[in-house]
Amino acid sequence: MTGRAMDPLPAAAVGAAAEAEADEEEDPPAADQPTPQAIEPQAIVQQAAAPSRMQMPQGNPLLLSHTLQELLARDTVQVELIPEKKGLFLKHVEYEVSSQRFKSSVYRRYNDFVVFQEMLLHKFPYRMVPALPPKRMLGADREFIEARRRALKRFVNLVARHPLFSEDVVLKLFLSFSGSDVQNKLKESAQCIGDEFMNCKLATRAKDFLPADIQAQFAISRELIRNIYNSFHKLRDRAERIASRAIDNAADLLIFGKELSAIGSDTTPLPSWAALNSSTWGSLKQALKGLSVEFALLADKAAQQGKQEENDVVEKLNLFLDLLQSYKDLCERHEKGVLHKHQRALHKYSLMKRQMMSAAAQNREPESVEQLESRIVEQENAIQTMELRNYFSLYCLHQETQLIHVYLPLTSHILRAFVNSQIQGHKEMSKVWNDLRPKLSCLFAGPHSALTPPCSPPEDGLCPH
Repeated sequence: MTGRAMDPLPAAAVGAAAEAEADEEEDPPAADQPTPQAIEPQAIVQQAAAPSRMQMPQGNPLLLSHTLQELLARDTVQVELIPEKKGLFLKHVEYEVSSQRFKSSVYRRYNDFVVFQEMLLHKFPYRMVPALPPKRMLGADREFIEARRRALKRFVNLVARHPLFSEDVVLKLFLSFSGSDVQNKLKESAQCIGDEFMNCKLATRAKDFLPADIQAQFAISRELIRNIYNSFHKLRDRAERIASRAIDNAADLLIFGKELSAIGSDTTPLPSWAALNSSTWGSLKQALKGLSVEFALLADKAAQQGKQEENDVVEKLNLFLDLLQSYKDLCERHEKGVLHKHQRALHKYSLMKRQMMSAAAQNREPESVEQLESRIVEQENAIQTMELRNYFSLYCLHQETQLIHVYLPLTSHILRAFVNSQIQGHKEMSKVWNDLRPKLSCLFAGPHSALTPPCSPPEDGLCPH
């Protein structure tokens, strides 16, 4: 499931895909299409068996052809906090969501994001829908609110750059609708419209495009991505510590400079017994007095480096981790959802068949036997629909796995940002340190006013004469 070249498709699959693409161009899905529960299973089976009417275009629809640059160029969405508004009981946090693609700027609450995600899961249950950060808890501080803002920004950017989500009306509404009832608009856009399986013309033919060893590929890919996730999680933790140390270093440098300046600004009179060294102490105080400016500059450079690494390194690692987590969630939905329902339906079908055999052996009334036969036929149709959904789920998983691999080159972007930050940060701080040295010359001046650093005491603890 890594997007490698696949075996030639069977002729039936080629024809089926051609018909599907032709239908998509000629007859787009109606807005009042029935929900998945209301559709007749027989209609799905007949649609899958329909003869092809035109030749399949070049290429396999299972394979993605996107690059990371193309995905990143789809949109850049900013999510910024706006001043809190007081409600009757609690303060409400609002966000300004700005889309580069739609040239729009709208205001959204956290609950708007929740409804948006719910509609995505409703329409695309077999795709990587990113998770949302947790809801606000009582006593949430600024740090929590800022972390949630960053997470919401990552969420909406991943959605806006997804090949399918980026073209869906739900995304456009969320990013550009400026009315006050955005949640209702989002729900209306998905009302009476089934999920992707119901709307994709290729859905019922997904099996024809899958490799024979799809289950084995799925297991291997899942294990690989789990390992990648674990490694990137550790990288993110270390990157956070590095950025945090830079910010802590900035605070320490600032305090260090202030304390030196405080010594230089001390006005306590010199005692008479130390009068012989008054000129030395005065010179030292004068040199120390202005050092807070340089140390403040050093602190500013360290803080800039830490912030830059938070934005360019930690946030990009978090973005990739959010994507990997959405893949893990998708795998669980596949196994606990469609696969589990399919197994339950098969078990129910097996019980019905046993009941049928028992009824026939006991010569029950024809009416009860007919009812049982009718239920068995319904269950067979349900099983067939679930099998089609299972293959479509694997089809989507195959594509989403390819999408993960499209994002993997983000690693080089992260490393480049980290290296550049370290080089630039150390270069700028080195310049400030070098500019500081001449100002300290009087502190290290020897008998002939030469700049000499203090000597280390000899090993025996005695000073040389």
